Amino acid sequence: MSDSRADLLAGAGGLVTDDMQSDHQGRKALLLIRNNEDCSEFIALVETMGINIVEQIDQRGRPDAKWYMGQGKLQDVAEELRSASKGHPWFGVDLLLLHTNATPRQLVGVNDAVGVEVWDRVRLLLSLFTAHASSVEARTQVRIARLQSDRTVLREVVNQQTTGERAGYGGAGQTAAGSVLTNVNRELTALRKRQRKHVKSAAERRRQRKRHAMTVGLAGYTNAGKSSLFRRLSGKEVLVEDRLFSTLESTLGRLESSPRVLLADTIGFIDGLPNATLEAFRATLAEAIECDLLLLLVDGGDALDEMERKLLTSIRELTERALDANETSIMDRIQLVLTKFDTIEPQSMEHIYAMVSEHGFTNPLVISAHTGHGISELQGSILDTLFGPKRTLCIRNGEPHEMADEAILARIFDAVYVHEHAVLEHGIEVRVSASDEAISILRSNHGKRIELK
Repeated sequence: MSDSRADLLAGAGGLVTDDMQSDHQGRKALLLIRNNEDCSEFIALVETMGINIVEQIDQRGRPDAKWYMGQGKLQDVAEELRSASKGHPWFGVDLLLLHTNATPRQLVGVNDAVGVEVWDRVRLLLSLFTAHASSVEARTQVRIARLQSDRTVLREVVNQQTTGERAGYGGAGQTAAGSVLTNVNRELTALRKRQRKHVKSAAERRRQRKRHAMTVGLAGYTNAGKSSLFRRLSGKEVLVEDRLFSTLESTLGRLESSPRVLLADTIGFIDGLPNATLEAFRATLAEAIECDLLLLLVDGGDALDEMERKLLTSIRELTERALDANETSIMDRIQLVLTKFDTIEPQSMEHIYAMVSEHGFTNPLVISAHTGHGISELQGSILDTLFGPKRTLCIRNGEPHEMADEAILARIFDAVYVHEHAVLEHGIEVRVSASDEAISILRSNHGKRIELK
């Protein structure tokens, strides 16, 4: 295969090897868009990787089925790139960005026409994932997603070579692209087998955890503030950056104020990511979906229409993944949390409440992980939802032949969430979060020894 087509695969120049470029800092790129589309999120993704877009090239009309842009426009781009000398804004450009989820035919066509590395939206995200994957499981997930994407391009190349659309077809034996495709299929089979083991192990760990603790998942659009909230609630140091997709794998920790509550921070959602790509992250999302309570985070500092777009994307992804996992009650377990309160204009709050109410969230909590605003209220809401409202129980001193006060206290610890307790002259006073049902069971088992204040 040609060098330029090797660059096309997975959008990072590695030709389906583990040597793919992960540091793109300082690269120069051209951005091709159609019909003056809003590409602000796309540009933010590019900037996250340190890539400099030197020019945006817009063209009106329907995207071309083979070249995305018109063939003449691409030829002009190719000629100017070839002739760009030192001092020209395009000098050193080695990347072409397409503001779309391109078809394999378009990717191959643009790559052939211009002769430099080509990324569409999917390949941009895959390159970003490659740069941020750190754990073995995350790297496996990213590798699968990259190979699945590469395979669609390779099939297109093989199809063009075998049908005569590309010069040089018809030689004896397997084409170079066909040989690479065979290797990709072989590696995908091995990686999926490895991932199934990861998924099985993770499911068993979740099952074991459920026996000892309740789980709160953090979900939301990428860069909604999940990792910052996770650190604030758990006290655990995690990567917190104002960057898109800084978290790819699940991070688990305990609610700092309650060792019986586990927190799970997971990969963020993004609009327009194909199911085949997101499928590789199913195990990561399972940590959030299979939880007792799901905090759905929305960046309160976004413009209202942007906030609504991200909220609807998150809801769609959650419900689709929940259905895949047979978790049909996911919407009943969601608490909406508006983050970054310190960036919200006060006059916007009424419009924000009205918008989220239209989508079924009538009681959103508003917080700032940076300043601490609303964190105590959020912690209280988590405990109320998982265990029940706060209340006070009294363990009355028993007769010598009756169960010891401390033994009853131990059973209360097993049954409900205990905030604090104090030994008094007449017995033990216990401050708990507990449902009416849990209290009734305790009182039926211990009679008058337990009183509800």
